[in-house]
Amino acid sequence: MHDWLIVGAGFAGSVIAERIATERGEKVLVIDRRDHIAGNAYDHPDAAGVMIHRYGPHIFHTNSAAIVEYLSRFTEWRPYEHRVLAMVDGMLLPIPINLDTVNRLYGMDLDSEGMEKWLETVREPVAKIETSEDVVVSTVGRDLYEKFFKGYTRKQWGLDPSELAKSVTARIPTRTNRDDRYFTDTYQQMPRDGYTRMFERMLDHPNIELRLGVDYRDLKDTPDWGRVVYTGPIDEYFDFRLGRLPYRSLRFEHVTRDEEWAQPVGTVNYPQTEEFTRITEYKHLTGQSHPKTSVTYEYPSATGDPYYPVPRPENEALFKRYEALAAEEPDVWFAGRLATYRYYNMDQVVAQALSTFSRIDARLGGVSRRGHKLGGAAHAG
Repeated sequence: MHDWLIVGAGFAGSVIAERIATERGEKVLVIDRRDHIAGNAYDHPDAAGVMIHRYGPHIFHTNSAAIVEYLSRFTEWRPYEHRVLAMVDGMLLPIPINLDTVNRLYGMDLDSEGMEKWLETVREPVAKIETSEDVVVSTVGRDLYEKFFKGYTRKQWGLDPSELAKSVTARIPTRTNRDDRYFTDTYQQMPRDGYTRMFERMLDHPNIELRLGVDYRDLKDTPDWGRVVYTGPIDEYFDFRLGRLPYRSLRFEHVTRDEEWAQPVGTVNYPQTEEFTRITEYKHLTGQSHPKTSVTYEYPSATGDPYYPVPRPENEALFKRYEALAAEEPDVWFAGRLATYRYYNMDQVVAQALSTFSRIDARLGGVSRRGHKLGGAAHAG
């Protein structure tokens, strides 16, 4: 008998599994319906031998030294600062919008102070910022919103920015200097040997058994475990009894090219043209030397694996009803993006997983309780 079943071998499930196995000395069964570990961060060499991310680019960045310290137990790192260009009006321009973006787009020669004054003339005052459109037009004005944000957001979410919560575009800064890094976090780096190898080390513990290609629904009626950590979609756990929570999905087209480099930066966005939203070239991210290169085209979709919770008030209200059900579920902890219906970055998922384990450990006692009667209540997050 296992003490724990962990549903999902992505960041949330793997971190909690490692902590329970290492700190509590308890037996853990980790399952995943996919045939691999690492969740959406899964990377592997393609047919040409180029390391790619099967589910689109995953760039690690964080301001938390504690998160870096924890993950460094399972990987070494290579420094990497991600840069993104957007194809706008036939030009490749930096995104997030910065001083060079504005000067090149409009043929100006502003300095930082001049850009700030210019922005003051184009911003549209919004009495109450509630939507993604409100965020952008009140920051950079209507024209930059139309060129960089409106089309991209409509493709990504299948909704107009005026229909989405402000959180969607509030994540993207505007800079009046020439900083063209996509992120400004203290720690920006990639696992030296890839994410999959990091997960392999994390799950390599005598107290952890891993079963891949296994669906929780096929096991839940014949349990041989005491407690559960669930990281899948929370509405699926409850058989969608209150209705389905909306998600956006993605379709990935992986292409290998017989050239050393395909584009000048890791990712190029296409807000105005094409059906896809962006193209990523992985050798920028991994530092791999190879005579060929591989890129991924991303096509947003309304169907397929769930990737992004859709941030609208009615969806949050439905999630809260599922969260109330989860609070009454005995011996189950819910963690991760899908189980808590939040669009978390990787470091945020790790932080949530470590916090969840701390609550588990505090509630059950800080030492192993193998052989004791199992009991307790559900916890979300």
